[in-house]
Amino acid sequence: MFDLQTPKQPSQDAIIVQNVSKHFRIPHEKKTKLFEHITGALKGTTSTYEEFWAVKDVSFTVKKGETLGIIGENGSVKSTLLKIIAGVLTPDSGSVKVNGKIAPFLELGVGFNPELTAEDNVRLYGAIMGMSKRQMEDKFEEIFEFAELPRFRNMKLKNFSSGMYARLSNEAAVILLTRSAGDKFENRGMCIWYMPPGQ
Repeated sequence: MFDLQTPKQPSQDAIIVQNVSKHFRIPHEKKTKLFEHITGALKGTTSTYEEFWAVKDVSFTVKKGETLGIIGENGSVKSTLLKIIAGVLTPDSGSVKVNGKIAPFLELGVGFNPELTAEDNVRLYGAIMGMSKRQMEDKFEEIFEFAELPRFRNMKLKNFSSGMYARLSNEAAVILLTRSAGDKFENRGMCIWYMPPGQ
């Protein structure tokens, strides 16, 4: 007698954030020098701090194929929440689960070296993303074509204009992430995460 079991379906949840909280201690007095800390300790004075809750009991779920936008005024700790999801910061409580590959675009061109050529910087970025040399070589032409920079692939990045730099860093991030997952992502632009459906 055979026991036929239904294959377990992969989770359709790309990002699961459950009751996440993060706080920081903000000093009431600014002490920037070691001398100020030592003299304060000798005088018996201690610094007082304010407990600031940047993120408190936040929960949400993002399905695969969905796009999430986090909107708020300056100082509303949007980047703090994104850094927690990306694993850059550790929450004080709660949990974050990511089903898939995640690339935090907290700063365009992170890891780029202005003294290297555009092509070498793409190789460097791919290595940071954990890609093999073969995977990166297959994507060079596509990256430079869509960035409209095929003539400048051997130019040092320090000679790029700000617009050229932005196009290269954006295309490198989007194409290296999505193409490595084997999807058909055609709408290129600024994004936080893209989780290919079914991945």
